[in-house]
Amino acid sequence: MALAMEAAQNAAKAGETPVGAVIVSSDGDVLAALGNAPISSHDPTAHAEIRAIRAAAVIAKNYRLTGTSLYVTLEPCAMCAGAISHARVSRLVIAASDPKGGAVWHGPKFFDQPTCHWRPEIIEGPFEDESSALLKSFFKARRRKARSDGE
Repeated sequence: MALAMEAAQNAAKAGETPVGAVIVSSDGDVLAALGNAPISSHDPTAHAEIRAIRAAAVIAKNYRLTGTSLYVTLEPCAMCAGAISHARVSRLVIAASDPKGGAVWHGPKFFDQPTCHWRPEIIEGPFEDESSALLKSFFKARRRKARSDGE
């Protein structure tokens, strides 16, 4: 999760929402460690989880990531939860919950739906306080800048 936090901090430095994701193989090898990048990539699907899944699948040479663990700093949205299910990620470790946009414990509770065909083991992970603090400070700074810019 420390690597996911580092990816989230790097995303924040790039002006992206500070969310990071890391995928680890069953052997403990880091397959991917990436942060959010929808703004810089002009891609609304470039969430940290999606980017990590894509990169890990290339390395694994398989679109199925069975046996992997995904560490993410914020509860995944519905799009990312769907990708996690389709990729067959075995374990999902989440630092901070997201009552507004999350889809694991909140909103649609994606993995509880009868139409969900793959459910990872879900674990409340470490770094909840750090992840929440990073997100809050990021958005507070954006609001402050918007006010000072007269928006």
